[in-house]
Amino acid sequence: MNIHEYQAKSLLRDHGVPVSDGVAVTKAADAKNAAGQLDGPLWVVKAQIHAGGRGKGSFKEADAGDKGGVRLAKSVQEAAEEAKRMLGNTLVTHQTGPAGKQVNRIYIEDGSDIARELYLAILVDRATSRVGFVCSTEGGMDIEEVAAKTPAKILSFDIDPAAGYQPYHGRRVAFALGLEGAQVKQCVKLLANLYDLFVSKDMEMLEINPLVVTSSGDLKALDAKMGFDGNALYRHKDISELRDETEEDPKELAASKYDLNYIALDGEIGCMVNGAGLAMATMDIIKLYGAEPANFLDVGGGATKEKVTEAFKIITSDPNVKGILVNIFGGIMRCDVIAEGVVAAVKEVGLEVPLVVRLEGTNVEKGKEIINGSGLNVIAAHDLKDGAQKIVKAVKG
Repeated sequence: MNIHEYQAKSLLRDHGVPVSDGVAVTKAADAKNAAGQLDGPLWVVKAQIHAGGRGKGSFKEADAGDKGGVRLAKSVQEAAEEAKRMLGNTLVTHQTGPAGKQVNRIYIEDGSDIARELYLAILVDRATSRVGFVCSTEGGMDIEEVAAKTPAKILSFDIDPAAGYQPYHGRRVAFALGLEGAQVKQCVKLLANLYDLFVSKDMEMLEINPLVVTSSGDLKALDAKMGFDGNALYRHKDISELRDETEEDPKELAASKYDLNYIALDGEIGCMVNGAGLAMATMDIIKLYGAEPANFLDVGGGATKEKVTEAFKIITSDPNVKGILVNIFGGIMRCDVIAEGVVAAVKEVGLEVPLVVRLEGTNVEKGKEIINGSGLNVIAAHDLKDGAQKIVKAVKG
């Protein structure tokens, strides 16, 4: 689960991390009053969406202007006008894709006198199963280009979970970032607070880009992105309450409400599978035979008829889906339950694309009887290879 910048900065502030003062607004009428609560003389007006690259982004609508999703204002009135231009319009960045995201929130904060821009992130390193730090002297909007063209400018290392964060980790980062004197002590304390926040809130990613050195020589988190482990949210009611469902894919949101593991992709063949490993294999074999999967969908080992019905409805709600492959190997999951769910879903939402069903395992014969007796136009498959070949052929014509 991701949260907005203004929410992330509130968490940082509560954990002793220096950030600028700011106010979030959802209505243009409130923008002038919000900006008036800040000292100035420079205000920064930021579009709040769950995507990076806002500064280099562009709005689809002409009335929003062409200055991107992060704008400077020299007066309260100008800050209010910039907020009004952005609210309700669609911002397109390299992370949103061409569809973009509608801006429903604006964050207005005090401007900062910046001497240097740095990069700092904490994340879960899946290669080592440890918390890792990543830092660079090349912070700002071009960090992706730095990673691609000059990776030597990026330092990364892991934290031993047995020892946890130690002051020498902070000094290592400070020296890598070229910090001196009192800045080194600030960096050690800053990283200690960030690490504690990261671990205590079960984060997956915490990115500060840029981490700036002000003209007075102090460190400040000028931007912040946070991602949390969805499986741990039951332990953090305060974090769950920060969820903005309008920023999430409607299909993924619907799947989460039925405890389905669903991720939308860009292909044309919808997949319904039980088990993450089998789902990955199904996606791989679809690609092997020349097509692209439209989703990852694991209905789990204990899915009910109702869950299967909802899963099928989610797949068919994707306009990119040109065919569906149901691939079930029944161990805990029973093939007759899957069959009943598929039949119920088709009768409710209809079937306008080819459907290939491969069933194997517990109650497989009963499941096939349900499918065959339903009157549905279903293509039967004997195994995974056969199913993939048939659905690709049906979609490709």
